[in-house]
Amino acid sequence: MGQFYFLREIVLRKRNQRKNAKDLQISTTNSIVEGCYVKIGGIDQWITIRGENRNNPVLLLIHGGPASTYSIFSPLLRSWEKHFIVVQWDQRGAGKTFGKNGKEGSGAITFDRLAEDGIEVAEYLRDKFGHQKVILIGSSVGSLIGIMMAKVRPELFYAYVGTDQNAPDSQNLVYTLSVNAFRGAGITRGVQLLEKMGADQSQWSRKDFDKKNRLIVKTIKDVPNMITDLILPSMLSSPEHKIRDMMDIFKGMSYSLDHLFNELINFDFKKYSKFEVPVFIFHGDHDIITPTELARAYYDDIEAPQKEFVLIKNAGHLACFARPNQFLDELIKRVRPLVPSTIH
Repeated sequence: MGQFYFLREIVLRKRNQRKNAKDLQISTTNSIVEGCYVKIGGIDQWITIRGENRNNPVLLLIHGGPASTYSIFSPLLRSWEKHFIVVQWDQRGAGKTFGKNGKEGSGAITFDRLAEDGIEVAEYLRDKFGHQKVILIGSSVGSLIGIMMAKVRPELFYAYVGTDQNAPDSQNLVYTLSVNAFRGAGITRGVQLLEKMGADQSQWSRKDFDKKNRLIVKTIKDVPNMITDLILPSMLSSPEHKIRDMMDIFKGMSYSLDHLFNELINFDFKKYSKFEVPVFIFHGDHDIITPTELARAYYDDIEAPQKEFVLIKNAGHLACFARPNQFLDELIKRVRPLVPSTIH
């Protein structure tokens, strides 16, 4: 089934790329469409900037993974570009940035380093467009980088929006939900793997963590599957990504997880409960990768000048790509009003 799916997508690749290239065209007079390397943190890092109006608010999207670049999803976010300048950044060790620099040129990859790079990207965007601040969205592992950026440099951001929000798991809910999901799907090897790993995530190995993540995706039902419905078709049909770029994405993901794994499973959320910027969590209502219940509990503990928790309906992980129109509606309704009308 998986092999047939992949072969079908390869056959349709050129046709889908042409369609997406056409859909991505912007012809408004004050538009911006750029993709280039920018010197960030001392190395060349790939940034794409797209929007129908240069005066719209800047929205900086911090991708997950680690190193799972979201620039492949640009066609899914085309409707956002009428209301925002959408910025995608291939982080250090990710995608085209990894392809440009390789292992040797990427340096040590830590969450602190990625957050510092992200702050530099935000400063670059603020200066480029002459805006006082930008809107920050952090997705999945990118939500860890996002809360770090929002905490350290709140004056750069109108708001932080977390989606697929990583959250503390003192009760080992991820373990329980994963075991139940494997049993419900009849994936015995998944149950056996988790029983071997144990409930304490701090004791998990990088290799078993990887196996568990690959298997858990097979249990997703009733909502768009993050791999087969979102990542693979978007990657294969992206007009901006060649086969070499796709290889760099996978190489960068493996390389970055090697560097970040210990930090990822031992992340200290206690440092990130009080914020000086408005905080929004837009979360898929059926997310078992970063469980909705944990995201809600983390949200409840957050102190911020303003905060809101919103369920993205009929969505699991990668909710903003599974339901981009609902996500956009929530951004327009709840977040955009925080941006002064003088820059609209």
